[in-house]
Amino acid sequence: MKERQLVVFRLNEEEFGVEITDVREIVKPRHITRLPHVEDYIEGVTNLRGEVIPVICLRKRFGIPKQEDTQDTRIIIFEVDGNQVGFIVDAVTETLRLPEDAVEPPPSSIAGLRADYLAGVGKLDDRLLILLEVDKILSSEEQIQLQTLPREVDGLPVAE
Repeated sequence: MKERQLVVFRLNEEEFGVEITDVREIVKPRHITRLPHVEDYIEGVTNLRGEVIPVICLRKRFGIPKQEDTQDTRIIIFEVDGNQVGFIVDAVTETLRLPEDAVEPPPSSIAGLRADYLAGVGKLDDRLLILLEVDKILSSEEQIQLQTLPREVDGLPVAE
């Protein structure tokens, strides 16, 4: 039986799943250098082992009110069109296998999210997982904007 391997994370009270193959790594929040003149949901950039990575607040991107980071807050590093991007989530809760027949096509919108970045809804016992298409969370224009973010601020490389 075909199945999906997912990394499950939480935003607000909703559970989301992304394909495990899209996840490069999961890290605790680190120093983020804020940048001027960028979209509100772009928190800034961070230096991860010498590579400067844009960091996006997924709560802001999805229109969910921002909350203070907790000890469970994580940054999930994804590779999107050959570039690494970090998404801040409330908590990464588990990895799991979901049978393909437990995945329904996405409704036109769910939890206020547009359908274009929904991969489907996974049903697991009494839980619903909102499955995301990582490479569609950012529009083409937004991906281009991330690629042009400064890799240094005021002539200095972004801090670790």
